[in-house]
Amino acid sequence: MALFSVIYPVQDIAAAKEVFTALLGTEPHTDQPYYVGYNVDGVEYALNPSGSKQGLTGATPFWKSADIEADVAKLEAVGATVVQRPMDVGAGTITASLTDPDGNMIGLIQA
Repeated sequence: MALFSVIYPVQDIAAAKEVFTALLGTEPHTDQPYYVGYNVDGVEYALNPSGSKQGLTGATPFWKSADIEADVAKLEAVGATVVQRPMDVGAGTITASLTDPDGNMIGLIQA
């Protein structure tokens, strides 16, 4: 698996956009009330105002998965806890989130 994106759950998307535009040194490629996305060197950095409702408790790296159901089962079998089972988030993209035994967020994405 390779790192695909990092998603930040935010409450004030306009304020977060100002910070991340300055941090990343580029304008977002997508700027919508439900999602602001930047792509820097092939990695997607996303601001998601619904992230906390989806179980994200902080910045979450999302790893690209060819078979998200199998990867969730594999991680769960070795001690990860599922926060969000695989779900279609639109345009055929499926995401899932888990925590490791220390509570760190792990995201999976199949696109």
